[in-house]
Amino acid sequence: MTLTLLHRDEHLVAIDKPAGLLVHRTQLAADEQQAAVQLLRDQLGQPVWPVHRLDRGTSGVLLFALSAEVASLLGPMFEAGLPDKRYLALVRGWPGADQGLIDHPLARDPELPSAGQPMLDAQTRWRCRERIELPVATSAQHPTTRLALLELWPQQGRRHQIRRHLKHIAHPIVGDATHGKGPLNRVLASHFGLQRLWLHAAELRLPHPLMHTPLRIAAEPGPEWRQLISAP
Repeated sequence: MTLTLLHRDEHLVAIDKPAGLLVHRTQLAADEQQAAVQLLRDQLGQPVWPVHRLDRGTSGVLLFALSAEVASLLGPMFEAGLPDKRYLALVRGWPGADQGLIDHPLARDPELPSAGQPMLDAQTRWRCRERIELPVATSAQHPTTRLALLELWPQQGRRHQIRRHLKHIAHPIVGDATHGKGPLNRVLASHFGLQRLWLHAAELRLPHPLMHTPLRIAAEPGPEWRQLISAP
């Protein structure tokens, strides 16, 4: 697999990560042979350091440092939520408003019970870009299925922040096996002919860690999204 480069200079490189590709190998996916870190390292012929993460199912902008020193500068910026990140998500249902703010603290580790964990501030801004009604039933109560295409701007970088926040407001992401609805996910995977987490990291804005100039990196959504997007 050859990764698509979105940006490259002597300090940084960004790729358009495909949905389904791990950022790096883990024991939880020990049978998976490919991961972005190793693929990019081999493609460039030099070491790379991921400075943030995308879930395996998420596509889009993924940034790497080309030295440990630059990684050490970028890590605290991402932990503090300084980069401006914009995502696209396809969610269940139609929001009652055109835009809003989800302000809901999240436990540090979503894999563990929330009780006893520190609760961390977390806010996500969102805007409804499209309201979609599909002529397919995903429940016995309704002959059609309503979905919405949202743009989202997480203000922090909590783990699974967007996925957990959208579940909190009862608009889970289509294809989210952990926080979504299994029957809906299965019907829509068949309808679209594609099984994926419908979450895309569309844009990343931050000051360059060494040059201090504004840096904007964008990844166009893949062809599967075009049927959902009718206007900029």
